[in-house]
Amino acid sequence: MGHDICDRRRYYWTRTEQFFTPFYPNTMTHNDKEMDHNDEKYDRLWKIRETVDTLNVAYSKFYNAPERLATDDVIVLFKLRVVFKQHIPKKHKRFAIKIFKLCDAAGYTYDMQVYLGKDRQCATTDMTATHATVKQLTRRAKGRGPKLHMHNYFSSPDLYNDVTKQKTNCCRRVRPNRTGMPHDFRSKTLRLRRGDVRARTNGDLTAVVWKDKRNVHMLTNIHVAPAEGNFCNEWKRPEASHCGGLQSTHGLR
Repeated sequence: MGHDICDRRRYYWTRTEQFFTPFYPNTMTHNDKEMDHNDEKYDRLWKIRETVDTLNVAYSKFYNAPERLATDDVIVLFKLRVVFKQHIPKKHKRFAIKIFKLCDAAGYTYDMQVYLGKDRQCATTDMTATHATVKQLTRRAKGRGPKLHMHNYFSSPDLYNDVTKQKTNCCRRVRPNRTGMPHDFRSKTLRLRRGDVRARTNGDLTAVVWKDKRNVHMLTNIHVAPAEGNFCNEWKRPEASHCGGLQSTHGLR
């Protein structure tokens, strides 16, 4: 609190003679209960939690989300002291706050969630932290039938099957070592020539591997399974137009 530096926050309201400052108790009340930073329920964003929640409610209240949405992380430059600040050496913004966002192609933010470090509340034995993050971001679009595009950091068969229950379909690249991916796709012995396509289906879910300069793994429950074979002269690189809105929000400061 500016000019008066005390070791603990409660000392600003104490009546002890050596610490007593009338300004603080006369101006604002104080909750005597100290926050335990080691408590699993402790919210690192407690100072602005109400503001963030109000914004998220307003985003969905005054805007109807389009059919296609995208979720990804956004890096916001931040050099001050905060415990959940990220250090990303390979990025231009090396010290930043990471925010997970749900956006449309125009860049409108439909929902957001600040990354506060290791998520101890959402992650369970049956659900990873990235799985829980996507479910949290799409909770307000539940039942509206959006088509969701996401980074391979989030993508997994378990997530796709889970959000399908909310009438949300997904399509994007996926990491081959994700739980539920075909074992032959994960094998290092998989040998493909450039243009080769291999596909595996499980119900409505389709896993595809396509060889360009390297193997590109896709996961979708929007499209039908493609034909297998070599399409070196026919295949065109897919355009990431539905994630353009997220790229436009990366300039946040």
